[in-house]
Amino acid sequence: MGKRSSRRKNASMLDSDDDDTLSSSSTVMSDRTVPDVEESQGKVQGGGTKLLDEYVDALFEKRGSTREKALSAIVDAFTNKLQYQFVEKNCVTLLHPCLNSIKRGSSKEKSLASRAIGLLALTVGCENNAAEILEESIPPLSQALKSGLESTLSSVFECLAIVTFVGGNDPDVTERSMQIMWQIIHPKSGPNVSASKIAPAVLTAAISSWSFLLTTVSECKINSKSWQDSISYFSNLLDKDDRSIRIAAGEAIALIFEIGQLDKLSGEDRHSSDSPVHEGNNSQERYAYIQGLKGKILSQVRNLSVEAGGKGSTNKKDLGSQRNLFRDVVEFLEDGYCPQTSIKIGGDILYTSTWSQLIQLNFLKRFLGGGFPKHMQENELLHDVFEFTPKKRQASGGEQLLTSGQKLSRKAMIHLPIVKHEASFQRLFKSPNSVVNKARTQFLNKQRMLSQDRNAGHFAFCPGSEGA
Repeated sequence: MGKRSSRRKNASMLDSDDDDTLSSSSTVMSDRTVPDVEESQGKVQGGGTKLLDEYVDALFEKRGSTREKALSAIVDAFTNKLQYQFVEKNCVTLLHPCLNSIKRGSSKEKSLASRAIGLLALTVGCENNAAEILEESIPPLSQALKSGLESTLSSVFECLAIVTFVGGNDPDVTERSMQIMWQIIHPKSGPNVSASKIAPAVLTAAISSWSFLLTTVSECKINSKSWQDSISYFSNLLDKDDRSIRIAAGEAIALIFEIGQLDKLSGEDRHSSDSPVHEGNNSQERYAYIQGLKGKILSQVRNLSVEAGGKGSTNKKDLGSQRNLFRDVVEFLEDGYCPQTSIKIGGDILYTSTWSQLIQLNFLKRFLGGGFPKHMQENELLHDVFEFTPKKRQASGGEQLLTSGQKLSRKAMIHLPIVKHEASFQRLFKSPNSVVNKARTQFLNKQRMLSQDRNAGHFAFCPGSEGA
């Protein structure tokens, strides 16, 4: 009881004045009182929560450097181990000081707090606390994005994406977060957003975060003009000098095509002869425009798939990544084949077979960094998202591979990738009789049946739609 009272008192102090300069007689904890991160990390990973309690207590201190050290330790602890036991008792207690750090901390503190909140959401999973984390986080994260502190924006975008991904089960809620991002990606779409130049790293993070959430939204009102504007904007980004921007824009374009939104718009415009004459003419013009835009994009991605260098980084690895991505995009646009990927996690293999899955996987790998294998092996939320069951869970009587008689969890349904092209599964495995292939085929057939029950144009977010 005394610790909670002390935390509330310190929180009040933090809200009133966040000045790091204090007299020597202050009772505030010094930097030396924060346990050394490297020395104590093994103890935290071993299952104990006492040190995490000390780190959380340090977040209520007035000295900024103390809070930064505590946040760094918390980020490391949550990255390298699933802190289920601690979160069960201390979710809100950790969330509030992190939100205060985003509101009033230094650039470094804001970035660390953003990562801590994202990791907290991934650990909580789809419990009631996930929605609370999202709702509590939206105002300070939105304000942090408007502040324009370049050094913090990438972390804030990633945090907003993660907390929405986990807690945004309502499409309107996810749509709201995507609209916040879109106003930064395309400043003209927001009435109160400065049109100042956005740093390449920030724009890349914003597009990647927006695309990550686009993989999850199930329904929204279709705003044809907004979709036309968004795909046109991403097409323009393919001509940017920065390679990371071109790659992020290319992934967003591939995802939009996988959703089938442009095909839907083209179909609507092509069959609009029942409309009044002037509307029919506009629709036909828009149909012609969309077809021309698709042709332009195909030409752009072909060029980027064979680029010899020149624009952007001279790093050969970056150039190779660009070529590989856009070769996949070309193959997808021309033949309907999604990139088939696999990644080894411990003794298991995680497969992806759609752009939605690949974008989710790459985003979470970037966010979790070295902690990704640990989370994929033990985090039940990620097991649901990717329908991934580690062998050790199977051996201990855990969940088995999905069979035709089983139902998907609610969270897996929300994050179910959209399957538009049957051809994308034809090359999944060379051995059609393998045990893995049979189990995987059952799962993919389940996906096909579910996707057929949904309107393809409803798996998308409409940037700029009214009410967002």
